[in-house]
Amino acid sequence: MAARMARIERYDGLSGLRDRRLLRELGYVGGRWTAAADGAGFDVRDPASGATIARVAALGEAETRLAVEAANDAFRSWSSLLPQARAAVLRRWYEMIVTATEDLALLMTLEQGKPLAEARGEIAYAASFVEWYAEEAKRLNAEGVTSHLPDTRMMVSREPVGVVGVATPWNFPSAMLTRKAAAALAAGCTVVAHPSSETPLSALALAELAERAGLLPGVFNVVTGNAATIVGTLCDDVRVRAISFTGSTEIGRTIAARSAATMKRLVMELGGHAPLIVFADADLDKAVDIAMAAKFATSGQDCLAANRIYVERPVYDAFAARFARRIAALRVGPGLDERSEIGPMMHERAVAKIEAQIRDAKDRGARVLAGGKRDAAGPLFVAPTLLADVPDDALVMCEETFGPVAAIAPFDEESEVVAHANATEYGLVAYLVTDNASRVFRVSRALNYGMVAVNRVKITGAPVPFGGVKQSGLGREGSRHGIEAFTELKYICLDAA
Repeated sequence: MAARMARIERYDGLSGLRDRRLLRELGYVGGRWTAAADGAGFDVRDPASGATIARVAALGEAETRLAVEAANDAFRSWSSLLPQARAAVLRRWYEMIVTATEDLALLMTLEQGKPLAEARGEIAYAASFVEWYAEEAKRLNAEGVTSHLPDTRMMVSREPVGVVGVATPWNFPSAMLTRKAAAALAAGCTVVAHPSSETPLSALALAELAERAGLLPGVFNVVTGNAATIVGTLCDDVRVRAISFTGSTEIGRTIAARSAATMKRLVMELGGHAPLIVFADADLDKAVDIAMAAKFATSGQDCLAANRIYVERPVYDAFAARFARRIAALRVGPGLDERSEIGPMMHERAVAKIEAQIRDAKDRGARVLAGGKRDAAGPLFVAPTLLADVPDDALVMCEETFGPVAAIAPFDEESEVVAHANATEYGLVAYLVTDNASRVFRVSRALNYGMVAVNRVKITGAPVPFGGVKQSGLGREGSRHGIEAFTELKYICLDAA
């Protein structure tokens, strides 16, 4: 402990942390803060400066099995509580998250890199799921069935599936955890969570607050370490009845295949590659505002980011010029600087992918109207970039970017742009900007996406069934559908003769 505190004092970025107990470096298993049996650990670094923030326990298969055992043992008592009792614990957790917003935002910015204003927004977003599911816990009502048999009474109830494995990504380390875990906990399930090894501190801080809120030992566990080992163990363990995962489609396929042997319930939010379509009848300034927000939130490291921007030809040049000016004015810098709008990329691999996409687009005839290179702020910073006249076969139009690079191309006909937008195996979200009412409904129906944002960007929230179609995922998170994913229907037929 003394060594850990000394390390905190040496790193200036943590000087603003008010509650030092929120910086946890051990996993949380069965209500105990747990080190790896072999003492192994891994460094968590600030992507803006490269400085080491913490050294976190690298738990493995043995500790994961202990977490599953603890969750399995706790399931009976947690699921047996009245929904109102579970709701009360979740409500306390929500209140503690809100109270700790500044500390949680600081930890997130240090380990993930996003600007502090965005980190604060994510903490509010994360808290909203805990609040929502605290209420939904009390609404899992039984339903009656009109009998088709004489002298019988029929009813259908929802029961928790059991232990739920949760795996979360680095780009939204708090919100993705609460969106999954709060729903499972509200349903009466217990949780074994694995956060990304790049951003484990946010999850561990939430575990600290969950413990303070009164979650019983074993009900909520956080296992840090190698993803392949930990998630693979969760996939193989028959006691884990469901897995909820957010990440790449490639990893999602691997999890689905490995979970098949134990017939797990799967909830997956996978890749995006969203199109944004701007029609000539749209208000051009509003369209540029929408494009800025849809592309550059979280520095473009977002599965909801607009990756392919199509603009109707009559307004294409004017849109490109205004968009380029706005992009060039974005302020790049470390997230701890309140003036920063674009933070660092998570790692060098992300920067290399962005550079490869920019080179490829230029080789295929695209024009660079803004940015196009690394930023002087540091090795993991990329200048916000606008690529114009990007052909359909360019890499940036065929795969997610996950960075501050916007690619635009003109179109002439509605049917043409809908075909371009749908020409992908991804189907998470699409953006549509138009003032034509009939086109709003016609194009929204034609777009093969789980969610469509019309004339706005922000569409997510706790009441919303979030999710995609095709290879963008399975099931929905948020809303009442998010809690139903962690329940099984039980049908009871009573002889009433």
